[in-house]
Amino acid sequence: MKLTGKRALVTGSTSGIGLGIAEVLASAGCDIALNGFGELDAIMALTRQLESQYAVQVRHFRADVSKTEECRTMVARAISELGGIDILVNNAGIQHIAPVEAFPVYRWDAIISTNLSSAFYLTAALLPEMRDRGWGRIINISSVHGLVGSKFKSAYVAAKHGLLGLTKVVALEAAGSGVTCNAVCPGWVLTPMVEAQIQKLMSEDKLERGEAERKLLNEKQPSGEFATPQQIGALVAFLCSEHAANITGASVPVDGAWSAQ
Repeated sequence: MKLTGKRALVTGSTSGIGLGIAEVLASAGCDIALNGFGELDAIMALTRQLESQYAVQVRHFRADVSKTEECRTMVARAISELGGIDILVNNAGIQHIAPVEAFPVYRWDAIISTNLSSAFYLTAALLPEMRDRGWGRIINISSVHGLVGSKFKSAYVAAKHGLLGLTKVVALEAAGSGVTCNAVCPGWVLTPMVEAQIQKLMSEDKLERGEAERKLLNEKQPSGEFATPQQIGALVAFLCSEHAANITGASVPVDGAWSAQ
């Protein structure tokens, strides 16, 4: 799937799923606006690597997407430096685990603003330009927790369910304009965050790696296999292609049958 000449903004893309998406889009010919935090030298090295490997333009914006003014500033800069944004991937997310009655209000506010409100801020900023151009793709990275619940994850589950609602509304409002809006709902994905959980299980429970992986997967994901950031990226690239021009308002699980139970 070639996306040569398109320009994509991917939030939370300096590691994990977001980086996998950015890499696949770059390999398809997209110029990339990276967003996220991390060690600046490493991010600059990543930027240079993507530019060199895929012959595309790559910029990095250290915006806190939970803040509407920083989102609008990032959009303005990305449009100025790349000439426009054709593809928006709302991927940034954070997590906290606690029972509802003990869930800190500041954690709730942070998760809702980062995982849900940021998608609204950026969509509202970019949708008019996409409509005017007659082409655009908005992909919201929700979660299997946008489809089902889990204990102790009230804010995360609420935000991810909210993303699916936002996806449907934007799809309806943009219908017929050449702009589509869809959501991807990953289950367990082998990211650095999940790798840390595997290592913790190996250390604390004295497990071999395969045993630790099975302990994580068997509880929820019937396939018994992790998805990869590259697989999520490939699905995003397909949803951005002309093959998917009539797919809009959809929520696509990549969860090894987790949500089928």
